[in-house]
Amino acid sequence: MVLYATNELIPSSEMAKKFGSYLGQIKEHSVEKLAILKNNKVEAVMISKDEYEKMSEALKFVEANEMLKSISLGLDDVKSGRVQPIEKLWDEL
Repeated sequence: MVLYATNELIPSSEMAKKFGSYLGQIKEHSVEKLAILKNNKVEAVMISKDEYEKMSEALKFVEANEMLKSISLGLDDVKSGRVQPIEKLWDEL
């Protein structure tokens, strides 16, 4: 769960009125993030372009590692003989 400081919680109506000011805070790194509230619930979060790009690259790295792990487990199954011919799968379906 992400925690937000009081100055990071912005009602959507205020965000609409002062968008440029809040964008400036993000760009200048005065705040790390801004949570936009609608009906007192966080509906969106504004972060800098640099922060978004870092997060996107980190996610790609995690996804690639998960894929490599899955492939490795599959290869281990093949080596250990824990596989079935495709014909058997079709017969069971």
